Amino acid sequence: MRIGVAIDAACDVPQDFLERNDIAVMPIAVKVDSERFKDDRDPAEIQRFRDRKLGSRSHSAETEASSVEDVQSLFLDRLVKEYDCVVCLTIMATRSPIHDNVIKASFAILKNYRPVREAAGRSGPFLMRVVDTRNIFAGAGPAIAETVRMIQAGKSPAEVRERAAQVADCSYGYMLPRDLNYLRSRARSKGDRSVSFLSSMLGTALDIKPILRAHRGETGPVGKIRGFEQGALALFEYAAKRVQAGLMVPSLSLSYGGDLDEMRDLPGYSRLVRTCDDAGVQILESPMGITGMVNVGEGAMTLGLASEDHVAEF
Repeated sequence: MRIGVAIDAACDVPQDFLERNDIAVMPIAVKVDSERFKDDRDPAEIQRFRDRKLGSRSHSAETEASSVEDVQSLFLDRLVKEYDCVVCLTIMATRSPIHDNVIKASFAILKNYRPVREAAGRSGPFLMRVVDTRNIFAGAGPAIAETVRMIQAGKSPAEVRERAAQVADCSYGYMLPRDLNYLRSRARSKGDRSVSFLSSMLGTALDIKPILRAHRGETGPVGKIRGFEQGALALFEYAAKRVQAGLMVPSLSLSYGGDLDEMRDLPGYSRLVRTCDDAGVQILESPMGITGMVNVGEGAMTLGLASEDHVAEF
């Protein structure tokens, strides 16, 4: 049985990883004033977004996840012809409609795939498995990496889905924003009052950066650090300790809303790389997708790992 993978574009994983594993991307449409972008993890489109220097205007951007019809077209036009089963991984259902859209699309796909497969010379049934990673951006990376590993190990669709869901439950995604005012403006434009005006002004004045965590479908602050570089150091040191303690998946994800060399120059990065090398942990680092930059601002960083339950102290 040939098993494929499809992901939501808001899952931050490297382009070469996508290409190497033939992973399909369900795109997100982004509109900033009169500018339109297609977020499908294409590095050229991500660079075009950055080159436009939209800055503070992006907080009011409109984003639209792949619709039910878009998902149906992706599968019936391509994926049912190439695979016998496709595992779909999306960002947390509490933050995006894409998970529900894939579930709804699956009914029509599973009803209409047979003549499409027959015309393509494929026999046998087609299966879909949908997994909510319960995380966002780089936080979705561990579940995606483990899904690919399980498929390569020859596991059944049921085993792949069960393991992906288990990893999703144990995935921790962390975000370090650069601009609290931007984050607050974006949150307010979406009706989210979680970043108050007072806290954003105070944070800007004192250069206080919150460390935000996504875990099991919920997001919220878990710490605050003075200065972006010190925040990055704290996150990298935390990740190194979790690697040394042992991860559920030998993969750690990083995404950055800018040139990756800027992230690599941050304090603590080199030590984290050495720690991962020593432990046999793969680092998947990628430019943050357009959707991520729109929601948390350029220059932000996210980190994802899968670990047993623990308390993170920053």
